[in-house]
Amino acid sequence: MKNSADRFRKICSNIKSLKIQGATDIAKAAIAAYYLKPTIETKKKLINLRPTEPMLVNVINLLEKHPREKIIIHFQKAQKKINSFVCKIIKNESIIFTHCHSTNVIKALIYSKNKGKKFEVYNTETRPLFQGRITSRELAKAGIKVTEFVDSAMHEAIKRADVVFLGADAILKSCVINKIGSGAIAEIASVHKKPLYIAADSWKFTPKNLPLEERDFHEVWKNSPQHIKVRNPAFEKIEKKYIKGIVSDFGILKFDKFIKKALMSKKEV
Repeated sequence: MKNSADRFRKICSNIKSLKIQGATDIAKAAIAAYYLKPTIETKKKLINLRPTEPMLVNVINLLEKHPREKIIIHFQKAQKKINSFVCKIIKNESIIFTHCHSTNVIKALIYSKNKGKKFEVYNTETRPLFQGRITSRELAKAGIKVTEFVDSAMHEAIKRADVVFLGADAILKSCVINKIGSGAIAEIASVHKKPLYIAADSWKFTPKNLPLEERDFHEVWKNSPQHIKVRNPAFEKIEKKYIKGIVSDFGILKFDKFIKKALMSKKEV
């Protein structure tokens, strides 16, 4: 029992501190934690770890109605569909811009490379926790040419790119929520007429309004001098007018069509 309790605390700590990256991986870790002690109290604790992550919340709620095997199968099927749809969008010899760390985006790009598509990736390092470096390492390991940019050079990177692929932490009725910087990326892409796609599992949709999380300022500046206020907003909104399409297990859809389908799907679950 003690070992299970220790494992549960460790998983919770890793989810909270972002040592576990990507919404799907966070959801899978939460499933494992839930089954160490499947109670209502456990469910509430897991949801409260990242209340602004719909994938985690949706999955924990689904565990009451469906076996975990069915949920894991959904992840696999959804990713396969996203891979196929992203591959159709990518043109040979193109430059793809992305930001932060999205499992859906990374797996789709690796799949496209393995299918013979020739492209390179521009990626931002994504301060303060440098999740972009994780993306760059994974893509480079798969044999994809990657150029890493500091966040403040995103304008230069997007201007040179042909298409933008971003993941999503949450898809709301009116916008997408993703890592800080994503809103600026969307606006820059619009100015330079670069199509922006959101690659995300449909389970990242929520009909609720979510607050934008602000994380501990020590992540930015651990020993900052006195009298200096440090802000660490973690997420921001991408307005739907900047999004060419949502690439999900539903297909490649315009934003409003995706929302209609997501709402219908939620009623059927």
